Amino acid sequence: MDFQLTEDQGALQSGIRSFCDDRYAFDRIAELEKAPLERARWRELAEMGVFSLRLPEARGGVGLGMAEAVLVFAELGRRAVPGPLVFCHLLAPLVQGVATGELIVGGLDRWHPSNEPVLVEHKDALDGLAVLSKEGIHRVDARKLAGTKVETPLDPLTPLTHVPELPQGERIAGPEDAARLRLEGTLLSAALQLGIAEVTTELAVEYAKKREQFDRPIASFQAIKHFAADMHVRQEMARAVVYAAGATFDDPSVGDVERAVASARVVAGEAAMKNARMCVQIYGGMGYTWEMPPHYYLKRAFVLESSFGAVDEHSEAVAERIDL
Repeated sequence: MDFQLTEDQGALQSGIRSFCDDRYAFDRIAELEKAPLERARWRELAEMGVFSLRLPEARGGVGLGMAEAVLVFAELGRRAVPGPLVFCHLLAPLVQGVATGELIVGGLDRWHPSNEPVLVEHKDALDGLAVLSKEGIHRVDARKLAGTKVETPLDPLTPLTHVPELPQGERIAGPEDAARLRLEGTLLSAALQLGIAEVTTELAVEYAKKREQFDRPIASFQAIKHFAADMHVRQEMARAVVYAAGATFDDPSVGDVERAVASARVVAGEAAMKNARMCVQIYGGMGYTWEMPPHYYLKRAFVLESSFGAVDEHSEAVAERIDL
């Protein structure tokens, strides 16, 4: 299996990175916090092919595979792009208008029955809400949901609404489709986590080179070098396993797809969380300030930690599929 990017894949990655660096630059964070899910910006993501990437060309899509999708979502993770990115990508084949950005449909993973509060992300900006369960996928009209806004969400770019009662909604797909979409969502979430692991490593190294203590950059201190080396190793491990899962998803003959996806989720999740924490530590007290980016990535890493199943679920999935 060759993990080197093709020329087209490299161009796709560069194009998405350039777009995100321009439209979601850190100096626009204050603007994004006021309106994380602005319609015009969302349609720009659609025009870049984020939601139609894997749709067949006959249906107006780009016709690419999961290997390309993980590249795109890693770039979205690098800039902490807000919104139901994963669910809109997954639902593009099922809900007309999602691929073009005309409709914004969020999602809830209710695969395992739970008594925990129902928290809907970006509710006020949604046109619909897709609920994934073992019975299938049900679409709910988000505009008719009653709920209480969470005043201080963990991630300031991910507003939350507590919904006390969730209606059944209209069934738009069966159990097999729900299971497939949940598997795809798990991998795309891992790609977002890969992006966080990468960018926090870059931010930490860049800051360490500039920040001086005792008349020399802190990057010259051996302890900081060890921290940065650990971050780099976690980043590279995450990239390898996420890319491998994308390639395996496109060609199941090379390995166990479910094991590859679960492995990607575990490794990338750990890399995102630990690298984000270490980035804050290297920044020191500045890492906690509103003016610096590290805390945004740490908060987003926490949000993604429970997307499409907690890490324990995926660790067990890996363990069950190990050939002894």
